[in-house]
Amino acid sequence: MRAEAWGRAGERRAALFLRLKGYTIVAHRLRTPVGEIDLVATRGSTVAIVEVKARANLDQALEALSPRQRQHLARAAGWLTASRPVFSTMAIRFDLILISPWKWPRHITDAWQPDN
Repeated sequence: MRAEAWGRAGERRAALFLRLKGYTIVAHRLRTPVGEIDLVATRGSTVAIVEVKARANLDQALEALSPRQRQHLARAAGWLTASRPVFSTMAIRFDLILISPWKWPRHITDAWQPDN
């Protein structure tokens, strides 16, 4: 339960951080038939599919994103663009936000490209 609460708090912190950077949060914890997306954010003509990793330190958070999770996120992004036509004309980007105690969130834009 503690890890779940820490993860949810990290997602709220990441959403606030993105808002401060000028993003609009379109969805939080979006459940799709092929996986969950932590945050969907837009800014300009870009949709950011955002994975949030909250760990004891930033290095652990960076290492926490597995190739399998990236595949799930790519499939979920495909579902999102297919089910919401407004996103199909926008650039899709995969971002990562790292959260650790007593540190500013670290936002890695375009953190990876999905395998085709």
